Amino acid sequence: MKILAIDTSLGAASACLFDSSSGEVVSRETIWLDRGHDLTIVPLIDRVVAQGGGRTAIERIAVTVGPGSFTGIRVGVSAARAIGLATGAPVVGVSSLSAYVAPLLVEWSDGVAAAAIDARHGRTYVSAFASGSPIIAAKIMMAREAARAMGSGPLRLAGSGAAAIAIEAWSMGFAAEVVSDAAAPDIAFVARLGAAADPASAPPRPLYLRAPDVKTPEPAAIPAA
Repeated sequence: MKILAIDTSLGAASACLFDSSSGEVVSRETIWLDRGHDLTIVPLIDRVVAQGGGRTAIERIAVTVGPGSFTGIRVGVSAARAIGLATGAPVVGVSSLSAYVAPLLVEWSDGVAAAAIDARHGRTYVSAFASGSPIIAAKIMMAREAARAMGSGPLRLAGSGAAAIAIEAWSMGFAAEVVSDAAAPDIAFVARLGAAADPASAPPRPLYLRAPDVKTPEPAAIPAA
């Protein structure tokens, strides 16, 4: 099965075409950026798909649904849904946290593997596993609270919030290692998780774990006559 994976949820615009039968990435491209995902992702997808045989080769689409940038998530999900409508390929959602932690779960079986994304103001989006089983479901936590919840380790961390949790773990005497502090997950693992997902239970629906920083002001009340 050929899977088109898309990620615009964090600090990159990424896409790849993945062949689940061979386990190989056919084509891929990543552009690291903080803004402008909406201007970048569609031409990027077109290049990746062209290198991999065109849109007729797409049998499934996987897209990161967050947590992450509110605008970035909407851009990626909208692009994935549009391509799904055009090609008839089913679209599945993949958690950004899951894409970060997946390589750690493949590489190590001992200790705690965790993904952490900077959520600003000392907070992190966190997901953690011990012996392959979840010990922290995707949630937003203060870095020290997250480190304490993971236990004494060893902790292996990935994501833009990994260093903040590692520092808190070290201050408590816990063993912790920042395996990756990349601004976005590896797009190949988004594709791999998308290949394993069940379209019926993994809809391409944004995963927001907090309210937006900027809110639309409510209209002023009209004084009574």
